[in-house]
Amino acid sequence: MTAPSTAPAPPSRGGRWIQQWDPEDETFWNETGEKVARRNLIFSVLSEHIGFSIWTMWSVLVLFMGPEYGLTPADKFLLTSMVTLVGAVVRVPYTFAVAIFGGRNWTIVSAGLLLVPTVAAFTVMEPGTSFNTFLLVGLLAGIGGGNFASSMTNINAFFPLRKKGWALGLNAGGGNIGVPVIQLAALAVIGASGGPRVLLGIYIPFIVVAAVLAALFMDNIENVKNDTGAAKDAAKDAHTWIMSFLYIGTFGSFIGYSFAFGQVLTNQFGRTPLEAAYVTFIGPLLGSLIRPFGGWLADKYGGAKITLYNYVGMGAATAVLVFASMEKSLALFTCAFVVLFVLTGLGNGSTYKMIPGIFQTKALAKGLEGEEAAAYGRRLSGASMGLIGAVGALGGVGINLAFRQSFLSYGSGTGAFVSFLAFYAACFGVTWAVYLRRPAAKAQSEAATDTKPQLNYAEV
Repeated sequence: MTAPSTAPAPPSRGGRWIQQWDPEDETFWNETGEKVARRNLIFSVLSEHIGFSIWTMWSVLVLFMGPEYGLTPADKFLLTSMVTLVGAVVRVPYTFAVAIFGGRNWTIVSAGLLLVPTVAAFTVMEPGTSFNTFLLVGLLAGIGGGNFASSMTNINAFFPLRKKGWALGLNAGGGNIGVPVIQLAALAVIGASGGPRVLLGIYIPFIVVAAVLAALFMDNIENVKNDTGAAKDAAKDAHTWIMSFLYIGTFGSFIGYSFAFGQVLTNQFGRTPLEAAYVTFIGPLLGSLIRPFGGWLADKYGGAKITLYNYVGMGAATAVLVFASMEKSLALFTCAFVVLFVLTGLGNGSTYKMIPGIFQTKALAKGLEGEEAAAYGRRLSGASMGLIGAVGALGGVGINLAFRQSFLSYGSGTGAFVSFLAFYAACFGVTWAVYLRRPAAKAQSEAATDTKPQLNYAEV
């Protein structure tokens, strides 16, 4: 094997550009690659973390909005649904942006853009503001959801396949923690009798710091920038859309419940905003912290297997929620909801680990080897991650709309939980049928002939 350069090429065109990057080469990785990759991971996590906080800030702002704001529970669920929708949609262009501008450059821009929804919310957050104004400003907050897609696409290119589950899990988990952090910040502000503008004012300087640190310490990878057609190729692959469906079940649940948990507690169980804030952060916090562990388990045992068993757990936790909701048991409901949050985080890690494994398996099946196979896998997995992340986030829209309709129809979230249970059963079936089922007749046929075996994704 021809050893690549053991140091990044010097910056060119006024930016920090790495022109040669081969993380699959162990010499390169040990001497130079790992250090550079970890540095980019750290500051990617910071920017994505704040992006998640700004995206989900309306999950706590609505808790500040008492009767004097004139909003019904249905209005609040609609507001959070639309914020989630924008966050899902912008993930697609944010994925393309990495290939167009470079990972470092786009991290700077995307971090700076977070000032727009934060300052806008700071300006209009007061009683007497119309619902349409709140809705418009809430839509701006959706851009915070896009940071995840560009960050994951960028970090995917930095790490070798054997490290992707851990790295992507850590990157996403560090970002996801932005949800409970802003909820904890809201708890502190509410507890100190502060208003929503205090919470928003806290985040403005952090946004500036994240953009500056990205400019100082992150890098662009030249071959990622040059590959603007990868997203089109990824969109043509059926596995992109299958994994999107599965990611609706894991991340869609995580982000949807993050927005809705506090509202369910206040509307169904009569908790005050402060009482709700005391528990709403626990689920997102644990779900975020366990995401890297989900990636590690997937690295070790196979993402498809962990994802399959995880859906069993999610279904069981949801069944308990249905029972607790019908029995009006707040303690059981809260415990089951926290367990469900943990399982969504675990599944987030395992599903995202599956993506590079699937495309690497396809590369080997095409007869590609070595760096050529690794480059093929990085190219399509990086591009598909943005699309999968976008579609998956739409699950959060569905969850909030389902809760809205359930409260309008039944006065509780029970009907919504029943629909979620059915969806998790479908996710279990798809995971098993596509990635784990291996009919005996086909296996015997392959063993008895010299024909090329079918692709086996059980270990991805």
